Amino acid sequence: MNTRQATPDDADELILLRAVMLRTFGRDDWNDDWREPARRSLVRRLGAAEPTLAAFVVDRPEGGGLAACAVGAVEERLGNPHNPEGRVGYVFSVSTHPDMRRRGYSRACVEALLEWYRDQGVNSVHLTASPDGEPLYTSLGFTRTLDPAMRVRL
Repeated sequence: MNTRQATPDDADELILLRAVMLRTFGRDDWNDDWREPARRSLVRRLGAAEPTLAAFVVDRPEGGGLAACAVGAVEERLGNPHNPEGRVGYVFSVSTHPDMRRRGYSRACVEALLEWYRDQGVNSVHLTASPDGEPLYTSLGFTRTLDPAMRVRL
C-alpha cells in the first residue's frame, strides 16, 4: 500500500474526507460554509515552504480520488519537564471513504503522519478519538489522558 504526503492539489479530496469524518459525529447543525475556508487553509498550509501541517493519503486503488487521509499540525507551546521544546503534534482529521474501509488505509496514513512528527522533532502527539477510531489509536500506542480538557466558543 502506498501512502504519500498530500500536496495542495489534494485539498478538495481532503475536504471531502473531512466531511465524511465530521458527519459521523451526528450533529444536527450541519452546514457547508466551512468547506471553502478550510480548502483555502489546506492549499496555503500544505504549500508552505516550512509546513507546520501535513496530510498523508492513500489514493483509491482504481483512481479518481483519495481512499483515506490523516491530517495533523505541529504546535509550539511553552516547554515543560516532559517536553522541553514545547513542540506538540495534533492529529485532527483521520478519515476513510466508507467504501474503502477495513483495508488498513487509515492505519498507514496515521503511521506516516507519526513518522513525519518524529522527523519534525515532535515527541508528543495528541488527538481526540471517536469510539470507532480508538482501537486503531490504542494499537499505535496512544493512551487516554487525565487532562481535564475544556472549551469555550468565542
